[in-house]
This record gives sequence, C-alpha cells and structure tokens, in this order.
Amino acid sequence: MTHPEIKEELLKSCKEHLAQRRDVVQQILDNVATSLREETKSTAGDKHETGRAMLQLERENAGKQLAAIEKLEQIFLRIKLDLSEGPVHLGSVVVTSQASYFISIPVGAIKVDGRTFYAIGIGSPIGQLLMGKREGDEVRFRESVIKITTIY
Repeated sequence: MTHPEIKEELLKSCKEHLAQRRDVVQQILDNVATSLREETKSTAGDKHETGRAMLQLERENAGKQLAAIEKLEQIFLRIKLDLSEGPVHLGSVVVTSQASYFISIPVGAIKVDGRTFYAIGIGSPIGQLLMGKREGDEVRFRESVIKITTIY
C-alpha cells in the first residue's frame, strides 16, 4: 500500500471506532431512559428511590462519555491527511525506531497492510513529544531514545 492509502485506512479505522463507541453509549442512554420511564412507584419507597438514583448516575456517566466522544469527533474532523511534508502534525504517520504512530485520536493498535500502527492523541505523552518534530529527530520517552525515521 502507498502512504496515502495507509493513512486513509487508519483514518477509516478511527472513524469506525468513534462510531462504535457512540453507538454503545447511545444504547446505554436509551436503556436508562426506558428504565426511568417504566419505573413505577412501588410500596417499598426506599428501594424505588435507590433504583432511580442508580439510573440517574448511570445516565450522568453515559452523558460524560458521550461528551468525551463528541470532543474526539471534533479533533477527528481537524485531521488533515494531505499535509505530508514538514514537522509532525495532526494526521501524520510517524515511523520511529520503536513503533509506528498515527497522530489522531486515542484508539490504540490498528493493523493495516500487515503492520501495526498506534493511533494516539496529541495530548498523550508520546504524542506531545512527537508533535513538531522532523525526520531524524530523537525524543526521550521512558528512559528510551526514540529516533523518528519517517513522517508521512
């Protein structure tokens, strides 16, 4: 595969990951909403109130997860694959002496064309170290020296 094709596949995997996470959280929110509607006042008032409180907590947690996903979606929309020259930026694939990284959103390991790439966010420790660096630069991470061999 060519470099642009690899980047397209990585971007596609990140998009699918976001969609799956959104679907899971939306399902949780839908289930909680249904449970809250179906909850009827029982004779055991404390039990009823505890159940409603637990559902409210679950809804709040799912809401926070949804907000985090929306934040990642905003970052995802800023990824530019056409910028391949120059320093590491959002959308770069960075091949180092230790691993290959896709500077995007935190998804983790993605296999493309038989190779493993790590989709990392710009706020991650390694992402922060790599941002703005150029081919041939070295960074120190967890007592290891990592050399940037290729950026595309």
